[in-house]
Amino acid sequence: MPRKKKAVIREVLPDPIYQDVVLSKFINCLMKKGKKSIAEKIVYGAFDIIEEKTKQPPLEVFKTAINNVRPQLKVVSRRVGGSNYQIPMEVSEKNGQALAFRWIISYARARNEKSMEEKLAAELIAASKNEGASIKKREDTHKMAEANKAFAHLRF
Repeated sequence: MPRKKKAVIREVLPDPIYQDVVLSKFINCLMKKGKKSIAEKIVYGAFDIIEEKTKQPPLEVFKTAINNVRPQLKVVSRRVGGSNYQIPMEVSEKNGQALAFRWIISYARARNEKSMEEKLAAELIAASKNEGASIKKREDTHKMAEANKAFAHLRF
């Protein structure tokens, strides 16, 4: 956190094919070592696979998957009086979207399909149907927040 000035939030340009800012942020999150063209090929290849398998517009499937994975609550560790408590907190829309991106990408990389395009397509399709590892992660996060609801009064 800066001491003097507030951090400037840069405007992200929309992606070249679908003209969508959220998809552009997802591509940036998927990118490794600055190789954006490879990240774009992976995402657009996954979108072709999604359209082939589901017969639906891939951007719609993508948006549904992101909204399904995005958590409403998370737990934050806070030290109070010599012991640590897991305190449930609401997640902002921006932070929730970032968590959803991270979870979908990490669980897609862990899948067993052949190429990254197939892995990403399979994870997005599963998430849009409310199933898959990224949805399970969201459910686990919500269960943890629900279990620690008693410590909500320690919120700062």
